[in-house]
Amino acid sequence: MSHDMLNRKIGRSEITASAIGLGTWAIGGWMWGGTDRAASIAAIQASVDEGVSLIDTAPAYGQGLAEEIVGEAIQGRRDKVVLATKCGLVWHVQQGNHFFDYAGQPVHRYLGRASIQHEVEQSLRRLRTDYIDHYITHWQDPTTPVEETMAALQELKQAGKIRSIGASNCTAADVTAYLAAGQLDAVQEEYSMIKRDIEEQYLPLCMQNGVSVLSYSSLALGLLGGRIGPDRVFSGDDLRRENPRFSQANRRKVAALMEEIGPIAHAHSATLAQIVIAWTIQQPGITFALCGARNPEQARENAGAGRLRLSATDLQSVSDAARRHLTDLDA
Repeated sequence: MSHDMLNRKIGRSEITASAIGLGTWAIGGWMWGGTDRAASIAAIQASVDEGVSLIDTAPAYGQGLAEEIVGEAIQGRRDKVVLATKCGLVWHVQQGNHFFDYAGQPVHRYLGRASIQHEVEQSLRRLRTDYIDHYITHWQDPTTPVEETMAALQELKQAGKIRSIGASNCTAADVTAYLAAGQLDAVQEEYSMIKRDIEEQYLPLCMQNGVSVLSYSSLALGLLGGRIGPDRVFSGDDLRRENPRFSQANRRKVAALMEEIGPIAHAHSATLAQIVIAWTIQQPGITFALCGARNPEQARENAGAGRLRLSATDLQSVSDAARRHLTDLDA
């Protein structure tokens, strides 16, 4: 039985978006072995056609490349899209904290007011739009008072350039500081069946304060997608190559989990990945799940997870299986 796409509100804003979002880190190509522009544009358009309104990108994904690809893909469809992008990873100034080098160029974590004002204009230009629905601090900058950052974001909101405010890669203390300084609508953090640390303090804090949570890496970089078997080999700059999470021992445990989820997937005429994503967005406090897609097939599969409704029994079975197989994975 096919349902409508699940839609939810972004925090206290009036903005409603699909519970499944398209994440575009891989589309930027950086750390994912390059990108195919035409396939990426097709993936974005297929997502929108399937009812995925939430598209999440960032300047750091290929230094503007992901944003440019998204901007091109949503021409003529802007009204169907809830566009999220980020600020705070900068290469136009060397202020704040040095974070890493990209193609020999220093990238800093910096959330000063003038820098954010510069960044938003660059993003609007690359995205070919005059407003951003959800604007997120990508990483936190301990050198800038959160009041200064929040004041800059609220100015942009009053000017109509952004419609809601988010923060990513933060601690519970960061969230509390943002809330004291203004209206924080959402946070974006890693969360999946194999990375559940935010359940203890972080998610309850967000729920108490009406802050939505956009989870990323719901399929744990593909480990939980049901397709990466124990024998898969990773090559080039693929970030999974040296990652202990992708050890053969882990992949065997995940395979055992997938075998248990199999009958539930079959009952819903769904793929294993769809069951994992549907389970994720039905966890307490998780509002949206960002899923990457590099081609229309992956995009359609992700969207399908937002039309699944798992019963309480299904959810319990999946949770129990996850507990049995995933408790002692290599990190």
